[in-house]
Amino acid sequence: MNNIHWLGHASFKLTGEKIIYIDPYEISETEKADIILITHTHHDHLSMDDIEKIRKLDTVIFAPEDARSKLSDFKSVKPYQVFNVGKIRIETVPAYNLDKEFHPEEKNWVGYVIEVDKQRIYHAGDTDLIPEMSELKDIDVALLPIGGTYTMDVTEALQAVNIIAPKIAIPMHYGKLSGTKMDAEKFKQLASCKVELLQNE
Repeated sequence: MNNIHWLGHASFKLTGEKIIYIDPYEISETEKADIILITHTHHDHLSMDDIEKIRKLDTVIFAPEDARSKLSDFKSVKPYQVFNVGKIRIETVPAYNLDKEFHPEEKNWVGYVIEVDKQRIYHAGDTDLIPEMSELKDIDVALLPIGGTYTMDVTEALQAVNIIAPKIAIPMHYGKLSGTKMDAEKFKQLASCKVELLQNE
């Protein structure tokens, strides 16, 4: 777990063989990225100011096609693709809302399953509890939104844990735009797996 750093909201840094950032937003980090993964194009997930803080000449960026209006020189992604960067395997999976208008399925926005240092880490992106979660296998760590309003709330995230059966779950997408630390505490108390509440770094 020492390789997973929560940077607030839905932002994470994975350290190890390569430095990987997921959805950097309002981060204080300046360590340069080898890989940046963008789940979708909302301002709190695709932040050009934050990308420029950590981007270097050979940083590989993955993002959905509609990021092209803001971002150049990136690998366009949609659900159900697999990419390899060195020894790191990156799989894209669906992420969308069922009964909200914020993240339509037709946008082809994504979550990611990252295989790194013998771990399978699932970053759900901004999603509801969706049927495709049952396709996820052998997840070591699940990074799950719990804030409600735009994504799953605590109740849905608890159901997601039951479906995905990760070894460890880490709540995210709370404390800024929606959701509170109390929600995270409730998630930890009720989840059927081990839950780590990471401190915002």
